Amino acid sequence: MSFSEDSNDSIDVKVQKALECPCIADLKSGPCGSGFIDAFSCFLRSTEVEKGSDCVKPFIALQNCIKENPESFSKEILEEEEDDEEAEKSNLKVRAPAWSREAKPKL
Repeated sequence: MSFSEDSNDSIDVKVQKALECPCIADLKSGPCGSGFIDAFSCFLRSTEVEKGSDCVKPFIALQNCIKENPESFSKEILEEEEDDEEAEKSNLKVRAPAWSREAKPKL
């Protein structure tokens, strides 16, 4: 059964059920657990046409936490970060849409 198949449950009940999955237990209990829960819950609740596009800030916060706690994450996750750095060094540039970038504080 997929996340949206059981229409009798409220979205909050569906999110709670998804968060109870043992497959994400390590993410929830790690140093970025609250950030993961915020980002994952936001994504599940998202009603945007581009699912999750209204959840950029929680995902940026989660990504920052992962970068600050590399010892807590598997090598595969960290290798994705290295691949992103290699892509930045190449001639090809992939930029996030303007709406997804954090606003920089004015000094």
